[in-house]
Amino acid sequence: MLSANRNPVANILGMNYNTKKGDSSVLNILDKITKDDDPESEIKMKIAILLEELDLHLLNYSLKHPLLEIHLNSVTVKKDIELLKRFSGKGEQTVLESIEYTSDYEFSNGCRAPPWRQLHGEICYVLVKPHDVETLCITCSAEGVFLNGGKTDDEEEINYERKGAIYKDLVTFLKEKSAKFSENMSKHTRFNEEQQKVKEQPKKAPKKEEADALHKHITSSNRSKLEKNQINLGKNQMTKRLEPSLNWKTTVDVKGKNADKIEEILSESSSESEEDEEPPDHRQEANADLPSEYWQIQKLVKYLKGGNQTATVIALCSMRDFNLAQETCQLAIRDVGGLEVLINLLDTDEVKCKIGSLKILKEISQNPQIRRNIVDLGGLPVMVNILDSPHKMLKCLAAETIANVAKFRRARQAVRHHGGITKLVALLDCTQNSTEPAQSSLYDERDVEVARCGALALWSCSKSYANKEAIRKAGGIPLLAQLLKTSHENMLIPVVGTLQECASEESYRAAIKAERIIENLVKNLNSENEQLQEHCAMAIYQCAEDEETRDLVRLHGGLKPLASLLNNTDNKERLAAVTGAIWKCSISKENVTKFREYKAIETLVGLLTDQPEEVLVNVVGALGECCQDHENRVIVRKCGGIQPLVNLLVGINQALLVNVTKAVGACAVEPESMTIIDRLDGVRLLWSLLKNPHPDVKASAAWALCPCIQNAKDAGEMVRSFVGGLELVVNLLKSDNKEVLASVCAAITNIAKDQENLAVITDHGVVPLLSKLANTNNDKLRHHLAEAISHCCMWGRNKVAFGEHKAVAPLVRYLKSNDTNVHRATAQALYQLSEDADNCITMHENGAVKLLLDMVGSPDQDLQEAAAGCISNIRRLALATEKARYT
Repeated sequence: MLSANRNPVANILGMNYNTKKGDSSVLNILDKITKDDDPESEIKMKIAILLEELDLHLLNYSLKHPLLEIHLNSVTVKKDIELLKRFSGKGEQTVLESIEYTSDYEFSNGCRAPPWRQLHGEICYVLVKPHDVETLCITCSAEGVFLNGGKTDDEEEINYERKGAIYKDLVTFLKEKSAKFSENMSKHTRFNEEQQKVKEQPKKAPKKEEADALHKHITSSNRSKLEKNQINLGKNQMTKRLEPSLNWKTTVDVKGKNADKIEEILSESSSESEEDEEPPDHRQEANADLPSEYWQIQKLVKYLKGGNQTATVIALCSMRDFNLAQETCQLAIRDVGGLEVLINLLDTDEVKCKIGSLKILKEISQNPQIRRNIVDLGGLPVMVNILDSPHKMLKCLAAETIANVAKFRRARQAVRHHGGITKLVALLDCTQNSTEPAQSSLYDERDVEVARCGALALWSCSKSYANKEAIRKAGGIPLLAQLLKTSHENMLIPVVGTLQECASEESYRAAIKAERIIENLVKNLNSENEQLQEHCAMAIYQCAEDEETRDLVRLHGGLKPLASLLNNTDNKERLAAVTGAIWKCSISKENVTKFREYKAIETLVGLLTDQPEEVLVNVVGALGECCQDHENRVIVRKCGGIQPLVNLLVGINQALLVNVTKAVGACAVEPESMTIIDRLDGVRLLWSLLKNPHPDVKASAAWALCPCIQNAKDAGEMVRSFVGGLELVVNLLKSDNKEVLASVCAAITNIAKDQENLAVITDHGVVPLLSKLANTNNDKLRHHLAEAISHCCMWGRNKVAFGEHKAVAPLVRYLKSNDTNVHRATAQALYQLSEDADNCITMHENGAVKLLLDMVGSPDQDLQEAAAGCISNIRRLALATEKARYT
């Protein structure tokens, strides 16, 4: 039998599965085809080879597909949601307003979806409230994340039907749906680092129930691989458990925390990309070549543990002789249990031991691992208690150590929980009779040092929203304002740093204005200390959103030092702060005039190249505000600023794109500048930004296109030259963002001035889309929508079409607005629409005549003419109707 079947596999499965060496499927195909004497054999050969390759490709894909099909599980989803919760809450810097599960019940497999939905691979449903869009109801499933139909109005149940595309994870989904989320995520580098850390952690083995519910369709071969991975993972976890770690407190299950604790975690939103991630616990290897200091320090720690009071003090002094800034020395103290001893010494009654211990802790707490170990060992509550000590040196050392330790969220939270914020604020109460160090007594100098250390600690703590509120409630602002009047630079830096951090909140900005802090911030801009200049400029940047604050900066002479600091470009952090302050101050026209006097415009143009993005965003923002004046537009053009601005239109930074489009749009008002923009292909680049996913960029680009179309030499032909450009603009009328809608309506107003372009956008359905927007209460949108309708009436039967799409009655209601611009645009639109008889009837029925009569007496001539024309058309129709009736 074997002699007759030399190759049984090939006989059973075909020659493609021939196991003999040297055999090839291509040769087999060739043999089959060449047996027939067919003239088309070459074509058949090529087709057969292509089919063979397609067959192999499909087979490989079908084998890989089960592995790719499932990429999310309940553990991954839960970690993503918990991470987003930590970065959500009140405040401008948070990524979301809120994120909550729709169900509080969690099944044993980690899913929250009902069992009958788990059969479809669904894990849970979450309600997410971004800052800039409505609440989203999202389904997290094994296949990915997608938008569902939301909660039904009647029974508050979930409409499980998918309403859009599937995304790989929650963060990717939210970046696509919310521009504000994407913007804040780009600022939160710490979030991305923590997310990466979560991804790098070994994945937990899924429970049996979860595997049954979510991975039902995994092949048996994949199951065996999964089981092997679970076994290996179990070994890794067992090994990990055997290693001692001081971070034992961080491994406590979150479920054990009560609701209050969770609320506290949610309220912590850091305003800085501080090192909030937990680094791996680094320990010296036993067989590593360690310096002699390592072993000497370990001997001293043993004396600390077993010696009497005198030996302890001597050991502490000896330990300070080592270079404690060196990591080896820091880890030597920790590895032998020295941290526990040093913290225990803080509970003793011996002042010398406390001072020695705090001096060492202050030095070694510069190390991120050490400060986390200090928090884990309960060191912060002890230090907070020392702040009540009558001994001033102890208070200083404790506050400085807290300043070093409170560099991450958990430490800042611990300081607040143990009453540390109130005690640190109390340290600021330093009553100085004289601001000159030479006239200060020793007692006063010690008080100044206590206040300085307290301000340092508050600076570190002020990077969370909850701590900012605690500082304000404890009366910190008046004390910081008082300290700001001192001439001690080492005091001023932490004081201004704290104010700069806190000025991100509206309540602080109002208090800063009330306490007359701006005057002192301006005064310190003239300091020789670069760090102090940077923090003062940054505080002005935060506060200058308010018009009164901008005026105060000008009145106190702050604009000139800001302009002069632009010439020092070596310190990029200071340059970013200074350009930011100039940007916000430029919102006021009076300040722009001053900046022009100080030659700041020319300097800003020079900073458009070879600068980091943080600087460019502020520089371009400042130029965008300055170019609202004709004189400044001429300066920018003559200094060669148009080309670098247009070059920046190809970037990807959202904030930079928003500012640069505004600046280009402002320059386009001047015909000479518009010629340069057109020659550099700037209009096409602006038009392409209408495809940008961020609504702010779309809106800013659309606003910038308006002056470009107005001032281009052959605007109609230029607009038509962009393939698909008009259709893109019309489709943007489907947006949910009011600013995008208003800007697009303004662009359509300018596009519709050309009859050919008006015909094209009419064919693309501009009339029904504009009519659909008519029921809005937003005056800015009303103004530009009415203008767009007015200009679109100039083509064909668009006047009639607007009436058919029910746009006339809502327009009449616009006349009740308090905005004169809305009145003018609406009257002009109604005048155009009143040329259709049915529209006149609708206007009359909705009370337009009485409202228009009041506007005939307006001082605005355009409004007068439009209102009178509309009334005339309505009256003419009424007379014709009367005449027809009697005839």
